[in-house]
Amino acid sequence: MSPATRRAYAQETVKAGLCSQRQACRYLKLARSTFHYRGRPPTPAEERLKKRLLELSAEHPRYGYRRVAALLRREGWRVGKRHIQRLRRDAGLRVPPTKRKVVRRGVSTGLPTMATHRNHVWTWDFIADATVRGGALKMLTILDEYTRECHVLRAERALKAADVLHWLQKAVAEHGAPEYLRSDNGSEFIAKIVQRWLKENRVKTIYIEPGARGRTALWKASMDGSGTSA
Repeated sequence: MSPATRRAYAQETVKAGLCSQRQACRYLKLARSTFHYRGRPPTPAEERLKKRLLELSAEHPRYGYRRVAALLRREGWRVGKRHIQRLRRDAGLRVPPTKRKVVRRGVSTGLPTMATHRNHVWTWDFIADATVRGGALKMLTILDEYTRECHVLRAERALKAADVLHWLQKAVAEHGAPEYLRSDNGSEFIAKIVQRWLKENRVKTIYIEPGARGRTALWKASMDGSGTSA
């Protein structure tokens, strides 16, 4: 504990009548001169500094003590960052915490299930890759979990929700619609146009955490070369 904290505890203990000043200082390893210390009143210059500090903190609520100290020095104040840190702490100032972005998540319309027949459960996902020159590639894979047949393996520089829906419709036209469609909460899979089409065609959705077993299954099935259409 800091001397100020120990002094506060010692004063509270003595005020409550639990022990004498001498005993409280001995137990808390506090000098008696520190126990009786009374800070001097702030000078007019310190009052002006504190006022300007509060003004800058109100103008720049996202600035911490380092940036506020830099602004003050730019205005001609001879202050250090630790001095400003102490003044801000005494005034109860702090940078508000950053609000975490709320991640959109799809709502599952079916219970987790294991495929027992063809077109029972399909899985779709993306596989990221790159060209020899370093260009990004995005591969859409759609497979039947029961037969392990890959219905779609499409590689593009970018694939949006409309593209995903197009290839899903093409696979459904060729192989029939699945009862369930399993995926993670990728933005392309939970887009409104995709959700609307799935609802109209009575395809239930099952969402899993990103990076779960779906990715491994997709990769193995897509690499075996069976029943691939693109």
